Amino acid sequence: MPSFKTLAAALAVLTLPLTTSAQEIQPLDPAQKQQMEQVVREYLVNNPEVIIEALESYQQREREAAQVRQRDAMGALQADLQNNPNDPVIGNPDGDVTVVEFFDYRCGYCKRVFDDVQTLLKEDGNIRFILKEFPILGPDSVNASRAAQAVWLHQKDKYLPFHIAMMNNKGDLNEAKIMELATNTGVDTALLKEQMSDPLVETTLNDTARMASALDITGTPAFIFGAQVQPGAIPLDMMKELVGAMRSHP
Repeated sequence: MPSFKTLAAALAVLTLPLTTSAQEIQPLDPAQKQQMEQVVREYLVNNPEVIIEALESYQQREREAAQVRQRDAMGALQADLQNNPNDPVIGNPDGDVTVVEFFDYRCGYCKRVFDDVQTLLKEDGNIRFILKEFPILGPDSVNASRAAQAVWLHQKDKYLPFHIAMMNNKGDLNEAKIMELATNTGVDTALLKEQMSDPLVETTLNDTARMASALDITGTPAFIFGAQVQPGAIPLDMMKELVGAMRSHP
């Protein structure tokens, strides 16, 4: 089994014609190319951990690059993330910390974490919680978000019960079901159907999609605690820790 030094030496010898001088550059002949490929292949077959190590190193570099992009974008987007008047706000509007969630009404993970979010807001009455409609799971998701966004903009006092009903819904969330849930929570559905066409609804959803892209948010749920993006259905204990960290380092 060739060692890494053997592999490096073989590559150096095989590529020697390429490195002597600009005037003497010669392509590898078929035999040389085959010999080099055989040495490399044999080394990788006998040392697969090299491939795993390279992949892990690549993934780590990608994570670090994503964190840098998120940090840079976060500063530029802070005002839009936390103070867009078109975004639904629940919890305490005057809370001392602000948490943001990107979510989709048809996302199973969003539904799974929903009860923990409600518990967090109930137990800690000083959290301002912003909901970013981020419908990424098809046309029904888009319709649900458009309906919820319209309710927030035009029938604000009905938003929270409507939001809760849609998050607790099991199964399909087609237009008929959306309107049924709206009716059950006191929303004027005749007005809602008109209000869903409000250009501000589309503008708000597009703004959220733009922010998600800038922050490398590609799935739901995704939470923002201060300047930290936390993807996935994180447990309640972690939410509490992150809120505590925000208060410790405002």
